[in-house]
Amino acid sequence: MFPLPDYQKKTGVPPSASSGFKGRGLPDVAGDADPQTGYNVLVDGQQLVIGGTSAVAPLMAALIARVNQVKGKPVGFIHTTLYANPKLCRDITQGDNITTSTKKGYKAGPGWDPCTGWGVLSGL
Repeated sequence: MFPLPDYQKKTGVPPSASSGFKGRGLPDVAGDADPQTGYNVLVDGQQLVIGGTSAVAPLMAALIARVNQVKGKPVGFIHTTLYANPKLCRDITQGDNITTSTKKGYKAGPGWDPCTGWGVLSGL
């Protein structure tokens, strides 16, 4: 949907599995999306384990808020720093996001990939 940004030009972003458009590659980073091994939360007094975007998006927001707090100022747009320093992440090289209904998706591999991005940010 969005054009390929300059900071992703050397990552080998493939065309979209659904539309064939070669644009902005996602994701940038990964988090534990498995609801069996995800994050312990307390909801309405019940302990649950959740995963997926519903868990990882607030985790990333909290991480950026913590970084802002430590630095004493907003870090702003982090993508150029992230793509220039992939060692900020622990690379995920196994697994996939291929759906069972469409059989479309991508496999994880070394470096940036459209399954896990650069991997999990170090320290998470």
